Amino acid sequence: MPLRHTLALSSLYQRRLVPALSAFAIGVALSGCASQAQPTSSTYSSADLNEQLVMATVWMQSAAEYRALSFQAFNVARLRLDQALEEHKSGDRPLAVIVDCDEAVIDNTAFQAWLIGRNEQYSSDSWNAWVEDAQARAMPGAGEFLDYAHSRGVEVFYVTNRRASGLAATMKNLKQLDFPWVDEAHMMLRTDTGDKQPRRDAVMSTHDVALLIGDNLADFDSRYDADDVATRNAQVIQDRAHFGERYIVLPNPTYGGWEAALYDGNHSLSPREKDQRRRAALRTWSGPAQQSP
Repeated sequence: MPLRHTLALSSLYQRRLVPALSAFAIGVALSGCASQAQPTSSTYSSADLNEQLVMATVWMQSAAEYRALSFQAFNVARLRLDQALEEHKSGDRPLAVIVDCDEAVIDNTAFQAWLIGRNEQYSSDSWNAWVEDAQARAMPGAGEFLDYAHSRGVEVFYVTNRRASGLAATMKNLKQLDFPWVDEAHMMLRTDTGDKQPRRDAVMSTHDVALLIGDNLADFDSRYDADDVATRNAQVIQDRAHFGERYIVLPNPTYGGWEAALYDGNHSLSPREKDQRRRAALRTWSGPAQQSP
């Protein structure tokens, strides 16, 4: 074949082949992006699911609004405690306050932040290591409120579902924060059950409990341990008079009974299944009205 024909054909192939290859490359790239945006069930990992912790965790760690809500909760708690003290008479049983620990008076968001970017879910091993490190910080306003209760002779009972094996480390952490009433008589950790009612009943059998403070509604009543969203919401309606009166709730969007209810209590769901349950619970706007052409 003459050289000029060969060169002409080569030029023709280049004009046709390069755009085709470019289109193919773009298609592959877009396909890769799509697969990252919509991972399959087999590739969706705990690391993918943990990315959903970013907004909630950074809000708790940096938002002034979060601090304001925490201060507000403890300000209301002090007002209610003052009311209880005014009504308390000589000869009555001693007054007490029951508080949860995690995300109620101490902040564990550094543990949640540690999960982000890692391909693992919450586990007893990693959580126990965090507990033993004793690095949880005081919730805004918690120390001041607990000190005030102590100054008025009101006992504080820490009813927490941290396991009893973490008692020494938890006491160390609370003492570092200068919290009062940190002794074995007032630390009531989990032993054989996560139901806190027997521990609450034990306190109520000897004390008049003025307030219960927690981030999870099961910190107030075991009926909130229900594994479905509707039951928990219906219970809130029934108990609505107690909130801000006897029950003081701290905000926690990172974990809790509300999340377990999305999974019907089944934490063994895969990361993809948990993601699907979360998205299915969203109430979504239909979008702007379509304009006629």
